[in-house]
Amino acid sequence: MNVNNLLEQFKSKKIMVLGDVMLDSYLVGDVSRISPEAPVPVVQLQKKARRLGGAANVAKNLIALGCQVHLSSVIGNDIEGKTIKELATKYGMNTDSLLLSQNTETTVKTRIIGNNQQLIRIDYELQNEINSEDKKTLLQSIENAFENGVDAIILEDYNKGVLCKDVISKVIAIARSKNIFISVDPKMHNFFEYKNVDLFKPNLKELKEGLNLNFNYPEQKEDFESAIKELQQKLHNKISFVTLSEHGVFINDKSNKHYVAAHYRNIADVSGAGDTVIATATLCMISDCSLKQTAEISNLAGGMVCEKPGVVSIDSDDFVNELRDLYSA
Repeated sequence: MNVNNLLEQFKSKKIMVLGDVMLDSYLVGDVSRISPEAPVPVVQLQKKARRLGGAANVAKNLIALGCQVHLSSVIGNDIEGKTIKELATKYGMNTDSLLLSQNTETTVKTRIIGNNQQLIRIDYELQNEINSEDKKTLLQSIENAFENGVDAIILEDYNKGVLCKDVISKVIAIARSKNIFISVDPKMHNFFEYKNVDLFKPNLKELKEGLNLNFNYPEQKEDFESAIKELQQKLHNKISFVTLSEHGVFINDKSNKHYVAAHYRNIADVSGAGDTVIATATLCMISDCSLKQTAEISNLAGGMVCEKPGVVSIDSDDFVNELRDLYSA
């Protein structure tokens, strides 16, 4: 593989990320004692941080990989929502279809980190489906973006209400009609709504829950591959891409299948790894990578972000260096 050519292709691509956008808030410090009030650690606060989360973290990974990004969602017209829009704009994302609505509130996940380990997470969220007015505005903004040219769309579902059944079906139909590559990172609630997409990327747990199956991997690999066949029979997706945690990833289409082992890493936090994988895989697939190369590169990228605490996007310089090492032979 010519890494330079691939990176140049990345820069030429334009991808829309549609889904549940949230704000990740971090309280970070050191722990040296246990509270006398309860058997809990005392965190000596050193810094605070706010980062793009959920679908916006997928978008941030795409920016780090060099491509152009439309971020599309409905968030609250509140301080947190305005912070998200400011951060997205700062990173160079197109936010024309990132809608601030009076009808909802912005999801915020607050993580308390002590000694580089997550101690607790506090979620503030509404999980109601977005209302008909917001759906109409969102869909119109997506169509407008498509008219200006989009190579792919990633549907990033966190079960927070943006990707409801009618939004999913209408967006897939519009994207299909315009020959736009469709990737999905699903959650359980709408698992079988994502029919006729190009790439469907559950993790192993989501695959088993979605199909209501129970098997051990890798001991029962035949059961795993039977589950993949059942998935494709139900969804008619072209490519299945399953992240297997410490066992790496699996990818297949009608003709080929590949298992790619995980790289050895000093794991700090697996949060956000799936965001990195779906971003990288989508970009690879629309940049003429083979199925196996897509799995290899996405597996590499997903492992890299696990070395840092919290939800983080890929570091572009580190990624390029490791990518060159991967294909140096």
